[in-house]
Amino acid sequence: MGNSRIDHALEAVVRGLDEAGIPYCLVGAMALNRHGYRRFTEDIDLLVTREGHAAFKALVLGRGYVEKFPGSKTLRDTTNGVTIDFLITGEFPGDGKPKPVAFPDPSMVAEKVDGLSLIPLPRLIELKLASGMTAPHRIKDLADVLELIRAARLPVELGDSLDASVREKYGELWQAAQAPERD
Repeated sequence: MGNSRIDHALEAVVRGLDEAGIPYCLVGAMALNRHGYRRFTEDIDLLVTREGHAAFKALVLGRGYVEKFPGSKTLRDTTNGVTIDFLITGEFPGDGKPKPVAFPDPSMVAEKVDGLSLIPLPRLIELKLASGMTAPHRIKDLADVLELIRAARLPVELGDSLDASVREKYGELWQAAQAPERD
């Protein structure tokens, strides 16, 4: 990992989760970066189970981490000044309403890459598409998929491995990503 405060915060939170035996997956912009699309971010997004989240909070609150507000899923690393957003297994991306795509259990999907538990590319794309399709304020999630398709030169066939509810949108974004960029 690098030397920035966000890299230090990621290293610290991952070390804490690993030492406590709490399964997690890196998601969000930092996962996009590792899958081939470099996007700036100021926070860390981690997928955990509800039990894992509660256990982690019990271990770290008051020890370099504080809640965004009482009962919040979001923590702040006070040493590095970085926000850590926790996404919970079984909840739904975007508008939070039930849909075919839900946050998976990290113990079932995580891939170890360079010592990090990373969400697999197809699951990341599904979550981004489901979020952007159902929450108008999350349109950047659709843009993230389009830019990831371009940057990583993803094949149209990747759409075949996605949940049927997001497959058509992937195809649309894949087609849009084929247009030449203008200067």
